[in-house]
Amino acid sequence: MPHVIALILAAGRGTRFGSDKRQARLADGRTLLAASVERARAVFDEVRVVLRPEDDPAALGLPAACPVIRCADADQGMGHSLAAGARGLSTAPGDALAVLLGDMPWLAEATLRELLARADARRILFPLHQGQRGHPVIFGRAFWPELERLQGDEGARAVLAAHREAWLALEVDDPGVVLDVDTPQALDTGQVERP
Repeated sequence: MPHVIALILAAGRGTRFGSDKRQARLADGRTLLAASVERARAVFDEVRVVLRPEDDPAALGLPAACPVIRCADADQGMGHSLAAGARGLSTAPGDALAVLLGDMPWLAEATLRELLARADARRILFPLHQGQRGHPVIFGRAFWPELERLQGDEGARAVLAAHREAWLALEVDDPGVVLDVDTPQALDTGQVERP
């Protein structure tokens, strides 16, 4: 099995939500971020969370043992958060990096396990649901140096665009790969807890 590190991006402001959505509560009482992290930890042996410098992991519902990477320039966009995470892992052993978002708690564990099994150091792997590309996107180690240099709010789009030949899309019957939370109403979208 490839060694894949899960990197959860959770340093954004989420301004459309109206408050700190990472602390929004799901029906079971967990915070949105805690539920997303818990889902990743059920599958990946190593999980890191990117936060802003002032964030209190405990207030966000994170377990004490969950390693955090701080991104000082997170307000400049998701690319900066992803770059900070990749730099924080640059010396860590691993074949690939699974980039997850902190507002996607409805990913099916089976989907994550299938993606994990197909990860490769020279591949960019992502799920497709009904033709729509979702998360996580798994970047093989060959692409980490490019991730470390990202900037702005485009995330990893430039890396994806530059390496179409490395893409491997996995069609999944899992709407959780495209369900994120941008508004309080979206918390009800994925209310069914998936196995």
